[in-house]
Amino acid sequence: MSFTIFDGNIYLSNRTPIFKEKDVDSPTSNDINNDIIPSASVLKQLAIGVETTKVIKSMKDLMISSRDSSPVKERSGLSLSAVKSFVVGEKEDKFASEFGRDEKVMFFIRSLQDAEGQVSIRKSGSRLETTKSITNFSKELHGAPPESFVPELAEAIGSLKTLKKMALFWSRVVIELRRLWCEGQHIPGVPKDEIPNLNSCLLHQQLQVINCCISRKRRRAIATESLESVLKQANSNADERSRSASPMYAKVSSGELVLRLGVDKRLENTTLLETGEPVYTPIMQEGPLLTEDIIKETEEFVLRTGSVGAGCSQLLSDMQAFKAANPGCILEDFIRWHSPPDWTETLTDDENKESGRGDISPSKGHLSIRMQKEGNLWRELWETAKPIPAVRQSPLYYEDLSVEGILQGFENISPSGFFEQLFISLLSSGCAIAEARISSNEYVYSLFKECKDYFILTCQSKSWFEKSDDICQVYESVTVMALNPDKVIKLTKPQHDQNQEGSTRNAESSIMFTKKPPKPTSPLTAFEVVPLQIM
Repeated sequence: MSFTIFDGNIYLSNRTPIFKEKDVDSPTSNDINNDIIPSASVLKQLAIGVETTKVIKSMKDLMISSRDSSPVKERSGLSLSAVKSFVVGEKEDKFASEFGRDEKVMFFIRSLQDAEGQVSIRKSGSRLETTKSITNFSKELHGAPPESFVPELAEAIGSLKTLKKMALFWSRVVIELRRLWCEGQHIPGVPKDEIPNLNSCLLHQQLQVINCCISRKRRRAIATESLESVLKQANSNADERSRSASPMYAKVSSGELVLRLGVDKRLENTTLLETGEPVYTPIMQEGPLLTEDIIKETEEFVLRTGSVGAGCSQLLSDMQAFKAANPGCILEDFIRWHSPPDWTETLTDDENKESGRGDISPSKGHLSIRMQKEGNLWRELWETAKPIPAVRQSPLYYEDLSVEGILQGFENISPSGFFEQLFISLLSSGCAIAEARISSNEYVYSLFKECKDYFILTCQSKSWFEKSDDICQVYESVTVMALNPDKVIKLTKPQHDQNQEGSTRNAESSIMFTKKPPKPTSPLTAFEVVPLQIM
């Protein structure tokens, strides 16, 4: 790659701008591009990060190995006090003194410090409007949703000029993420309570886990408070008559009134088979949050050991919660609620006669054959289950341990893999934004689709980074389509009524722009003409 690299310092080469300042019809500032669609130069910087950090194991190693000993040093080199501020979390003014000139970086940090703020760096008027016609690039390229946390992070990091600054900035971001977790504040730009999207990159999945854990802890706090309130109210209500009239109590077969615990809501038109008391759905423990790496580890563990313990633990937990919410219940009650296909309601007398199954009890119904087999796991678990509400059970999933593992993983993340996720996410986000802007223009959209197909085919290859320069050039053409589609049409469709000189120049521009992107398996020759230069 034709980029000068000294130690940890990376400098972008001077590329010819897409729009020349003399062209009055075209934008003259990179700010216009950055407000609408991520810049190709930012994407290129991330590609450099992928290529140059392959031999470095972790971000910590990158910070240690990046030194200002090169012949060409960045004038605003980071001081030891700046490094200390990242490690011990010193005051904000030291961070601002080092990164104050990087507007995107400072905006991103401020958005993390403001839990209610918006993480998008682009102007609100240019935000992506999702429609069904827009291709889901994040799914096809395994990136992150457009204009979410990861693409915005990628744009901020890609705007920095050295690996050292990139690594130190990421270290600061991790500190802010840890603070948000400790304070119970959701990460902006990430869904607050959605299970990890396995079609997204691992980084986005892990951020989703953190937000989900925050939401779960909030729900658990509410459930705990509710349970304590019920117990307090029960202790103050010693009158037998008022207890019998209260839905908080259920009468068991012995006639005793037993307090319901961990109740969510009443199940309509359903009563317990033996006592006739109404059935209530319990508040249950939520299962593990699985990211693609955890799923892979779990599958390998199951194949190696044959263990199915996780599924049994969840089932036992549900049984205990159901027993706590429904005193006097039996296994058949639980199965009717938890696994309806394993329960068949009682037939009428006429239907019994017609079917020849008059031995079925007219008051219950019957379990499925698998549930009636000797040694059935459900029955064994039911016999060991105790009536314990979910908030008082041993946790099935430890949010604190999970998030701490993720945050430690962020601190030691592989730089090359990290930059790769940022690159793909920013590419997919930029393409989705571009597609939203030009999808109504049939001619320009046809040009865009060729670029889109090239991105998908190339980036799905394990060795896509070998063609990162090609990808960035094609992406630069996409930004032109998004920023000035009318100019693209003008340059790629020569007007017959123009003079000979103008027609010739437009024809040349048309040839430049409409050459198809190279196939992923062929060397780059066709796209040397990109980016489009407007004369």
